[in-house]
Amino acid sequence: MSRHVVFGTGQIGRLVAERLVRDGAEVVAVNRSGRGALPGAEVVGGDATDPEFTRRVGKGADAVYCCLNATSYARWPEQFPPLQRGVLAGAEAAGARLVVLENLYAYGPPGDRDLAESLPANPTSAKAATRAAMTEELLAAHAAGRVAVAIGRASDYFGPGTTVSALGANVFASALAGRTVQVMGNPDRPHSYSYTPDVAAGLVALGTHPEAAGAVWHLPIAETRTTRQIVEHVFTSAGARGRTVAAGPVALALLGLFSPDLREYRHTLYQFTGRWVVDDSRFRAAFGNLATPLDDALDATVAWFRARTQETS
Repeated sequence: MSRHVVFGTGQIGRLVAERLVRDGAEVVAVNRSGRGALPGAEVVGGDATDPEFTRRVGKGADAVYCCLNATSYARWPEQFPPLQRGVLAGAEAAGARLVVLENLYAYGPPGDRDLAESLPANPTSAKAATRAAMTEELLAAHAAGRVAVAIGRASDYFGPGTTVSALGANVFASALAGRTVQVMGNPDRPHSYSYTPDVAAGLVALGTHPEAAGAVWHLPIAETRTTRQIVEHVFTSAGARGRTVAAGPVALALLGLFSPDLREYRHTLYQFTGRWVVDDSRFRAAFGNLATPLDDALDATVAWFRARTQETS
C-alpha cells in the first residue's frame, strides 16, 4: 500500500485525501490543529513551517502534497514561502514525490493569449512575484536532484464546500435566494473556472504517474464560458431569477475599507476584466480527460448550496 501525506485539509486538500482513501492508499492529512474528521485517513496537527515536524510526519511517504495557503491573504509574501519550504524539506527527507498546488498569478496579464504552461512568468504584483519565486525554488530543487517535484496549477475555484471564492457563496447562495449576484470585472469576458473535485483528481494523477515529475501542469478544466453565462446557468439550475452586477476597481476599493481581502483582489482584477482562458490540453494528452462537464459541475454545486441552506434554515 502506498503512503501519501497531504498538507492542508481545506477545500482542495480534503478532497485529495478523500480521493486517495477511495483509491486504497494509506493517507495522512496534516493541518494546524489536528482536528477534523477524514474517514479512512489519519489526521495530524502541526506546524508545516517546522522542517523537523514535516520530516517526521512525512517519513515513509511515496508522495507528499502541498495544498496549503497563508492564513492571511494580505500577508502572502511573508507567510506562504515558509510553508512550502517546510513541506519541501519533509518530502526531500522521505525521498517522496512532491506535488504542489499553485494558482495562475505568476503569468500576469496574458493579453489575448490562452494560458499555457509555456508562458513565461510575468508577475505584476507582490503576490504574483511571490508565487513565481516559489515556483523557481521548487524547480531548482528538482533540477538539483533533491526532490522530484510536480506542480499543478488551477484557476478560480468553485464546487461543493467552496464558499469563499470569486465563484463561491456570493454567486451560488445569492442565486438560490433570488438575490443580485455580484462578480468582479467584466462578466462578458471568457473566464476559466476550476471545479474543486477535478483539481483534486489532477493532483492525485500528478502524485501517482512517474512522468509527471519535473514539470508544471494545468489541472483539468472544463469548457470556458463567460462569467455571465455561468451565472445564468446557476440561476436556471437554482430555479430562481436575478441579475448580475460587476465590481470594478472603485467598488473593490470601497469594499476593501471593510474587508482587507477584497482590497487585495484589486491586484489580480485583470483576470476578470480581460480574457482568461486556461489550456489544459497538455494534461489531457498525458493523463486523460478528468474534467467534469461544466453544467454537471455547476448543478452539483447548486445542489450542495441548496442542501446547506436547508440545513441552516
